Amino acid sequence: MLEKHYRRPELEELTGLSCSSIYRLMDEGHFPRPVKIGRSAVAWPESAIAKWFKERQPA
Repeated sequence: MLEKHYRRPELEELTGLSCSSIYRLMDEGHFPRPVKIGRSAVAWPESAIAKWFKERQPA
């Protein structure tokens, strides 16, 4: 079965982060990088976003 991928608008809604915050966190190494899903389209794998959420939870 294929993994779900989130496009940027979906990701903003899911995380509550703005576009600029997402890209700033990526530049700082604190947010997963997207994968190419087409010639000029990118998306974030659901597993990478789930891992990011899990890592943000207090121990």
